[in-house]
Amino acid sequence: MKMKVLIVFGGVSSEHDVSLVSARSVINNIPADKYDVLTMGITKEGVSYLYTGSPDNLPEGKWLENPEYLERCVISPDREHHGIIHIGSGETERVDVVFPVLHGKNGEDGTMQGLLEISGIPFVGCKTAASAVCMDKSLTNALLDYHKVSQAKWVAVNKFDFTGEKEKFAREAADYLGFPIFVKPANAGSSVGIRKASDIESLVDACDYAFEFDKKIVLEENITGAEVECAVLGNDEPIASTVGEIVPCNDFYDYDAKYIANATGLYIPARLPDEKIEEIRQKAVRIYKLLGCSGLTRVDFFVRESDGEVMLNELNTIPGFTSISMYPKLFAASGIEYPELIDRLILYALEN
Repeated sequence: MKMKVLIVFGGVSSEHDVSLVSARSVINNIPADKYDVLTMGITKEGVSYLYTGSPDNLPEGKWLENPEYLERCVISPDREHHGIIHIGSGETERVDVVFPVLHGKNGEDGTMQGLLEISGIPFVGCKTAASAVCMDKSLTNALLDYHKVSQAKWVAVNKFDFTGEKEKFAREAADYLGFPIFVKPANAGSSVGIRKASDIESLVDACDYAFEFDKKIVLEENITGAEVECAVLGNDEPIASTVGEIVPCNDFYDYDAKYIANATGLYIPARLPDEKIEEIRQKAVRIYKLLGCSGLTRVDFFVRESDGEVMLNELNTIPGFTSISMYPKLFAASGIEYPELIDRLILYALEN
């Protein structure tokens, strides 16, 4: 008998549109001989529907255009239900596992994971605590500083403290970090809300912009060097993929470079010596375990040009699963093709 998998996509997030493209790829690649698939979409306003139409209509919100394929539903927190409630009929439907293809807030940050843990439904990816910590760049940085993991110098500030002391904060940050400085929302992925500042005026502007996406922001020193990524898979004994290298078509690997421009250079494996690739793989697994990750996470690094130091950039606990995303590409290059990767992720969810 096939297991029933609920794939959840969309969400109230600045990364909603990326989620739709990722979900289409997951649905099209899940082994149909092993799993019965239900798909649940969450709109940008937070309304959830069971969607029975074609996955090819997910991008650009086209899945919402035909009411015939939409039925209101919610994930039940009741463990006896172990699945979803159909709002119209009040009937419940059991599912065996949930695959949350939700990027960013309200999906990757521990909120959905908390609901699923309460519901007792196994789910793909990190548990609540690891999801929340990895989503918040300041928490990730602080914990990994404690464990002496090499990373860029950084400072964090919340909106209330920044508002009354903009110039003062900017000058103190510049004195500590030096220019250029990258400014990021603390809780956002896909390079949403990120700007690069080269002077005090642009730094203040970049902070104001980042605060449009979060109430806390992180400022980081610029690291000159190769930007590389490593995919990690598993629970107690995780494995690392080979390492990929990104050469952005823009000034840095921003949202446009990732998803729109389609001109970013990707090298798999990275243009690095074998021993450096192995060092990155080992560090990726160490960081994954230090932060309590499970299922999957993509770990991003810089390899500093001046001395070859491998420095953490960030972690993504629900990385992109689009046709051009690095996580599935890295494992495909390591001998695990997309359908097998999804199968393993579901089995890890059940094991966890």
